[in-house]
Amino acid sequence: MNETTGGVDSQDEAGGTVKKFMFVNRRAPYGTVYALEALEVVLISAAFDQDVSMVFLDDGVYVLVKGQQTKAIDVKNFSPAYRALEGYNIEKLYVDADSLAARGLTEDNLLVPVEVLSAVQMAELMVQQDVVISF
Repeated sequence: MNETTGGVDSQDEAGGTVKKFMFVNRRAPYGTVYALEALEVVLISAAFDQDVSMVFLDDGVYVLVKGQQTKAIDVKNFSPAYRALEGYNIEKLYVDADSLAARGLTEDNLLVPVEVLSAVQMAELMVQQDVVISF
């Protein structure tokens, strides 16, 4: 048991410690750099064989919406990159049910498979992490 966080440390194949990293997207995908930077940090963390998960809350759920058109705002649409996450062993994607509902969205509106969680379930999941980073 990790005394600092209450999480359980495990080891990777090389004998190094694997930490549970959760990255929380709370902001819309365009207008700031936060969503793109979150994606970049997630990919870097996965490259170091850490246990990586992503959470989408509040306007962060818009990051995963299908059919984004960014030409009018002259910004590259980076949302298709989320389809490549599985190739990096990033398969733990969680979306807040209330955030989806408040924006009139359902799982069918999203680019990738996710697990939709209630606020209570999300809080329980966050407590299990060694590191939680919010963008």
